[in-house]
Amino acid sequence: MPTHHDLLSAEPGLGADHEGGAAGLRQDPASAPLPHRQASPGGGAADAAHMRPRHLVMMALGSAIGTGLFVGTGSAIALAGPAVLVSFLVACVILVLVMRAMGEMAAAQPARGAFSLYAEQAMGRTAGQTLGWLWWVQLVIVIAAEATAAAQILHELWPTVPQWTMALAFMTLFTALNLISVKALGESEFWFALLKVGAVVVFLLLGAALLLGLLPVASPGLGNLTGHGGFMPNGVTGVAAALLVVVFAFGGTELVTVAAAETQDPQRNIIRAIRTIVVRLLVFYVGSVTLMVLILPWNDQGLSSSPFVAVLTEVGLPGAQAVMAVVIAVALLSALNANLYGASRMLQSLSSRGSAPRRFSRLSAQGVPRAAVLASVLFGFVTVGLNYLWPEALLGFLLNTIGSTVLVVWTLSLISQIILRRRADRAGQELPFRMWAFPYLSYLALALIGVIFLLGLSDPVVRSQLGLTAGLVAAIAVLCKVLSPRTSPAAESLG
Repeated sequence: MPTHHDLLSAEPGLGADHEGGAAGLRQDPASAPLPHRQASPGGGAADAAHMRPRHLVMMALGSAIGTGLFVGTGSAIALAGPAVLVSFLVACVILVLVMRAMGEMAAAQPARGAFSLYAEQAMGRTAGQTLGWLWWVQLVIVIAAEATAAAQILHELWPTVPQWTMALAFMTLFTALNLISVKALGESEFWFALLKVGAVVVFLLLGAALLLGLLPVASPGLGNLTGHGGFMPNGVTGVAAALLVVVFAFGGTELVTVAAAETQDPQRNIIRAIRTIVVRLLVFYVGSVTLMVLILPWNDQGLSSSPFVAVLTEVGLPGAQAVMAVVIAVALLSALNANLYGASRMLQSLSSRGSAPRRFSRLSAQGVPRAAVLASVLFGFVTVGLNYLWPEALLGFLLNTIGSTVLVVWTLSLISQIILRRRADRAGQELPFRMWAFPYLSYLALALIGVIFLLGLSDPVVRSQLGLTAGLVAAIAVLCKVLSPRTSPAAESLG
């Protein structure tokens, strides 16, 4: 990763050398130039502040609401039974605390690098680079998986269209949307995410109507909560196993801290977006799962394989399977769009800090890091060709490798927040958005994530994921340490 002194832009706040990190959270983030406000190498203005608050919220929802909700909830219910609600309660506590901690840092210093930049400031250059590259690799692999999975689902509905053709069309379409402009990207993601959010809302309304006896189908009442083996049929171990599934389903919410830097008023928008996103995710996930375990027995075969289809079939909705197939495909493509955006912005940020080749930091006249977009989508196009060979085997291994990276991202972000908050408090800085009951709730979040790591070690499948993720993190860290320049351009330009 070569160093460059004339990069397009520098992330704000790197005012110390690469060993000690930065001085802490900025009191006034607007006083430092953000990457999207720099002049582009082509000579045009690169003001990319076209993302609106509604785009910001929907993009984060688009990344978080995907197969984890539409399919993963069925797996969690099969593991824990009705007690899956306890798993969701614990996972939601972790999510709320992590997002609050991330929000504190992002509101004080909005930047495209987000948690990668904060880790660099708090723990040094190698830590920040490792976190940034880890998140980028995670998204690049997920992008390929989402295109492949969406093509597989729709191929079952329209078998005359080759699967690889649909995958190629999806990759081409969303690459084009990400290359055009930030506004086009935000608008497309808004409508894609709105479609699947609308589907969840309809599901919630139909499920509630069934329970209240407003439909021509007998209401099951509350009997399924305690019947069929009781509320906790598989004991505490089942709740713990389901917790692992649920936590991984929440991955992607951190995208909001990256996207906020491209809004007109990032400090205000990040605060509003985090509050809104957390509430909506809790309603969508917890509300949906509550209806599932109330309407159908937890051990219903349809509930474990396709929970939304099973409930809608019980409601009496004709063509529920075809409808949900389209909804899930849209959910996957929405997540693909949001994740491609996040990956390209993280790569642009790494480049602007001297941690990636200079060309990835260049912005178009519309504020788009086009080289970073193309680099982030390349693997997805490669998998289109692999659809002829063994995409499931390859993607299965890769997804297993990055399966627990969300826990690494959350852990390092919490550690960064604790360090930077202590620095800010010592400096007497007033932060616009503060973590509750600091440092106790930050430590509580870390402890809960630590428990999840320990629980994962007891499960053979998750233990394999943790081992592969640990190897990936170690490999990235070694490469960053060996290949990184001694000082970052950001430190030189702002120090």
